[in-house]
Amino acid sequence: GFLRDYARFAKLPQPRIEAYEPTAFVERLRSQIAFDVDGAIPREPLRVDGAQFEQALLNLLKNAHEACPPEADVRLRLRHDGRDWRIDVLDRGSGMSEAVMANALVPFYSTKRSGTGLGLALVREIIEAHGGRIGLANREGGGLCVSLVLPG
Repeated sequence: GFLRDYARFAKLPQPRIEAYEPTAFVERLRSQIAFDVDGAIPREPLRVDGAQFEQALLNLLKNAHEACPPEADVRLRLRHDGRDWRIDVLDRGSGMSEAVMANALVPFYSTKRSGTGLGLALVREIIEAHGGRIGLANREGGGLCVSLVLPG
Protein backbone atom coordinates (compact mmCIF):
# COMPACT_ATOMS: atom_id res chain seq x y z
CA GLY A 1 0.00 0.00 0.00
CA PHE A 2 2.82 2.39 0.89
CA LEU A 3 4.62 1.82 -2.42
CA ARG A 4 1.36 2.19 -4.36
CA ASP A 5 0.63 5.50 -2.59
CA TYR A 6 4.17 6.73 -3.18
CA ALA A 7 4.06 5.84 -6.87
CA ARG A 8 0.77 7.70 -7.23
CA PHE A 9 2.27 10.70 -5.41
CA ALA A 10 5.48 10.68 -7.47
CA LYS A 11 3.62 10.49 -10.80
CA LEU A 12 0.80 12.96 -10.26
CA PRO A 13 -0.49 13.81 -13.76
CA GLN A 14 -1.21 17.35 -14.87
CA PRO A 15 -4.75 18.26 -13.83
CA ARG A 16 -7.45 18.11 -16.49
CA ILE A 17 -9.54 21.10 -15.53
CA GLU A 18 -13.32 20.92 -16.01
CA ALA A 19 -16.22 22.93 -14.60
CA TYR A 20 -18.19 21.28 -11.79
CA GLU A 21 -21.39 22.37 -10.14
CA PRO A 22 -20.32 22.79 -6.48
CA THR A 23 -23.47 21.35 -4.85
CA ALA A 24 -23.24 18.14 -6.91
CA PHE A 25 -19.53 17.90 -6.12
CA VAL A 26 -20.21 18.25 -2.37
CA GLU A 27 -22.95 15.60 -2.56
CA ARG A 28 -20.54 13.19 -4.27
CA LEU A 29 -18.10 13.72 -1.40
CA ARG A 30 -20.91 13.22 1.13
CA SER A 31 -21.70 9.84 -0.40
CA GLN A 32 -18.21 8.74 0.66
CA ILE A 33 -17.62 10.42 4.03
CA ALA A 34 -19.70 12.28 6.62
CA PHE A 35 -19.39 16.04 7.12
CA ASP A 36 -21.54 19.12 7.56
CA VAL A 37 -21.50 22.09 5.21
CA ASP A 38 -20.83 25.40 6.93
CA GLY A 39 -22.92 28.09 5.23
CA ALA A 40 -24.33 28.27 1.72
CA ILE A 41 -22.59 26.63 -1.23
CA PRO A 42 -21.72 29.20 -3.92
CA ARG A 43 -23.21 28.72 -7.39
CA GLU A 44 -20.09 29.61 -9.40
CA PRO A 45 -18.57 26.62 -11.19
CA LEU A 46 -15.64 24.93 -9.50
CA ARG A 47 -12.89 24.53 -12.11
CA VAL A 48 -10.77 21.55 -11.08
CA ASP A 49 -9.62 18.10 -12.08
CA GLY A 50 -12.56 16.26 -10.52
CA ALA A 51 -10.74 13.05 -9.58
CA GLN A 52 -7.68 14.81 -8.14
CA PHE A 53 -9.68 17.40 -6.21
CA GLU A 54 -12.02 14.76 -4.85
CA GLN A 55 -9.00 12.77 -3.62
CA ALA A 56 -7.55 15.88 -1.97
CA LEU A 57 -10.78 16.70 -0.14
CA LEU A 58 -11.35 13.07 0.90
CA ASN A 59 -7.82 13.00 2.39
CA LEU A 60 -8.53 16.20 4.34
CA LEU A 61 -11.95 15.06 5.55
CA LYS A 62 -10.55 11.66 6.60
CA ASN A 63 -7.73 13.38 8.52
CA ALA A 64 -10.27 15.66 10.19
CA HIS A 65 -12.33 12.68 11.35
CA GLU A 66 -9.21 10.95 12.68
CA ALA A 67 -8.27 14.07 14.65
CA CYS A 68 -11.68 14.46 16.34
CA PRO A 69 -13.46 12.64 19.10
CA PRO A 70 -16.31 10.53 17.64
CA GLU A 71 -19.05 12.99 18.61
CA ALA A 72 -17.28 16.04 17.13
CA ASP A 73 -18.37 17.39 13.78
CA VAL A 74 -16.27 17.87 10.68
CA ARG A 75 -17.24 20.80 8.48
CA LEU A 76 -16.60 21.89 4.92
CA ARG A 77 -16.93 25.59 4.07
CA LEU A 78 -16.90 26.82 0.47
CA ARG A 79 -16.66 30.48 -0.48
CA HIS A 80 -16.17 32.29 -3.77
CA ASP A 81 -15.19 35.97 -3.74
CA GLY A 82 -15.81 36.62 -7.43
CA ARG A 83 -12.24 35.70 -8.30
CA ASP A 84 -10.99 32.83 -6.12
CA TRP A 85 -12.39 29.84 -4.29
CA ARG A 86 -11.60 29.24 -0.63
CA ILE A 87 -12.44 25.82 0.72
CA ASP A 88 -11.94 25.11 4.43
CA VAL A 89 -11.99 21.74 6.17
CA LEU A 90 -12.66 22.35 9.85
CA ASP A 91 -12.37 19.96 12.78
CA ARG A 92 -12.49 20.11 16.57
CA GLY A 93 -9.53 17.86 17.29
CA SER A 94 -6.47 18.91 19.27
CA GLY A 95 -4.96 21.08 16.52
CA MET A 96 -1.23 21.04 15.73
CA SER A 97 1.83 22.22 17.58
CA GLU A 98 4.05 24.74 15.77
CA ALA A 99 6.63 22.00 15.10
CA VAL A 100 4.06 19.66 13.56
CA MET A 101 2.48 22.47 11.54
CA ALA A 102 5.88 23.44 10.14
CA ASN A 103 6.41 19.88 8.81
CA ALA A 104 2.87 18.66 8.12
CA LEU A 105 3.02 19.29 4.35
CA VAL A 106 6.44 17.67 3.90
CA PRO A 107 6.40 14.22 2.24
CA PHE A 108 6.95 11.30 4.65
CA TYR A 109 6.37 13.40 7.78
CA SER A 110 3.69 11.83 9.96
CA THR A 111 2.66 11.87 13.59
CA LYS A 112 0.54 8.73 13.11
CA ARG A 113 2.05 5.36 14.04
CA SER A 114 0.96 3.79 10.78
CA GLY A 115 0.97 6.97 8.68
CA THR A 116 3.00 7.27 5.48
CA GLY A 117 3.26 11.05 5.58
CA LEU A 118 1.94 11.28 2.03
CA GLY A 119 -1.65 12.43 2.61
CA LEU A 120 -1.12 16.16 3.21
CA ALA A 121 1.86 16.24 0.86
CA LEU A 122 -0.34 14.80 -1.90
CA VAL A 123 -3.04 17.38 -1.14
CA ARG A 124 -0.43 20.14 -1.40
CA GLU A 125 0.83 18.79 -4.74
CA ILE A 126 -2.71 18.61 -6.14
CA ILE A 127 -3.63 22.12 -5.01
CA GLU A 128 -0.37 23.65 -6.28
CA ALA A 129 -0.82 21.86 -9.63
CA HIS A 130 -4.20 23.67 -9.83
CA GLY A 131 -2.44 27.03 -9.29
CA GLY A 132 -3.62 27.22 -5.68
CA ARG A 133 -2.21 27.10 -2.19
CA ILE A 134 -2.89 25.33 1.09
CA GLY A 135 -2.70 26.72 4.62
CA LEU A 136 -3.03 25.24 8.09
CA ALA A 137 -4.21 27.12 11.18
CA ASN A 138 -5.30 26.14 14.65
CA ARG A 139 -8.87 27.17 15.42
CA GLU A 140 -10.05 29.28 18.30
CA GLY A 141 -11.58 26.85 20.79
CA GLY A 142 -9.57 23.88 19.49
CA GLY A 143 -9.17 22.04 16.25
CA LEU A 144 -7.65 22.74 12.88
CA CYS A 145 -8.67 24.63 9.74
CA VAL A 146 -7.09 23.47 6.48
CA SER A 147 -7.68 26.15 3.84
CA LEU A 148 -7.41 25.66 0.10
CA VAL A 149 -7.37 28.71 -2.16
CA LEU A 150 -7.90 28.06 -5.84
CA PRO A 151 -8.22 30.36 -8.84
CA GLY A 152 -11.59 30.41 -10.32
